[in-house]
Amino acid sequence: MSLWKKTVYRSVCLALALLVAVTVFQRSLTPSQFLQEPPPPTLGPQKASGQLVNSNSFWKNDKDVATPTPMASRGPQAWDVTTTNCSANINLTHQPWFQGLEPQFQQFLFYRHCRYFPILLNHPEKCRDDVYLLVVVKSVITQHDRREAIRQTWGREQEAAGMGRGAVRTLFLLGTASKQEERTHYQQLLAYEDRLYGDILQWDFLDTFFNLTLKEIHFLKWLDIYCPNVPFVFKGDDDVFVNPTNLLEFLADRRPQEDLFVGDVLQHARPIRRKDNKYYIPGALYSKASYPPYAGGGGFLMAGSLARRLRHACDTIELYPIDDVFLGMCLEVLGVQPTAHEGFKTFGISRNRNSRMNKEPCFFRSMLVVHKLMPPELLAMWGLVHSNLTCSRKLQVL
Repeated sequence: MSLWKKTVYRSVCLALALLVAVTVFQRSLTPSQFLQEPPPPTLGPQKASGQLVNSNSFWKNDKDVATPTPMASRGPQAWDVTTTNCSANINLTHQPWFQGLEPQFQQFLFYRHCRYFPILLNHPEKCRDDVYLLVVVKSVITQHDRREAIRQTWGREQEAAGMGRGAVRTLFLLGTASKQEERTHYQQLLAYEDRLYGDILQWDFLDTFFNLTLKEIHFLKWLDIYCPNVPFVFKGDDDVFVNPTNLLEFLADRRPQEDLFVGDVLQHARPIRRKDNKYYIPGALYSKASYPPYAGGGGFLMAGSLARRLRHACDTIELYPIDDVFLGMCLEVLGVQPTAHEGFKTFGISRNRNSRMNKEPCFFRSMLVVHKLMPPELLAMWGLVHSNLTCSRKLQVL
């Protein structure tokens, strides 16, 4: 081979080598990876079931993740709040009406604009299969015994709801421990509990009474992202008795597209102005004479399609420190009236706490939701209701 041909041959080989090297560098691949087929595209970051989310490793920078194709009808495809960056609204301190408020309301108003927080425990896989009813339970980190009793009774998951319907799945909604000295210890216990059961959603805000409203909007956003097609949702407290058979019977002739929001509805309820009451609201925070209709937060059913609309309606109004009243305000924005049902008893079967009716299993067998039962009472009542119970008559509440 002549010297000229050797020079040309070397130049071509060098150019080809440079082209390969540049391509490898641009793709951030090793030479061995370059020769392999590219990995299949992913839908965004996911979390291994039952593990704590590390915000530094789980959430990638925009430059590290391929931009997904925009979807006009959907919002984010994963939880998109990764940092807690919220400062107090100190402008309020100069307002005379604010200076006269109790400290807990001042604290609430200081941070009311902080609406969404990072997620610590997540289970996006809950709705990957055909889910007919999603059961979600508000709980706090210290009340493991309540969650355990629910898992053994009305929160037990079902692979099929009968009549060709999909599965029944259960999730618990939590924030973080409200006391600093409890936080590390209980967080470790909660992480272990979640590894066992895989049924806890937790966000990085303090679990306080006023923050129950945060729990509402965080769940509605989570539902919109991870369970957009679930037909029905039951949402309740961790100290209630629920009869899943009656819930499913009630839903048998309901359509997911209807504006279904049913529970123990309060009409024309007035704000409580007594300062010694748990639900006290000062006039500076709410000046109207009555609340819009709302369902008691102990337990209610709603259609999935309405829940997704409710999420966007709630984003248009200021947060309110009473969670079930806040949802009533969101329903009012949509022009939807909650429906009262006799099977929902969020104040007990009888409001007289000493009434024998509140401990009568024949009444519980006919109800959908009854408040309030602690774990030993729930387990005992569940056993009685599902025993060879003989009742003189069956109440017609469905």
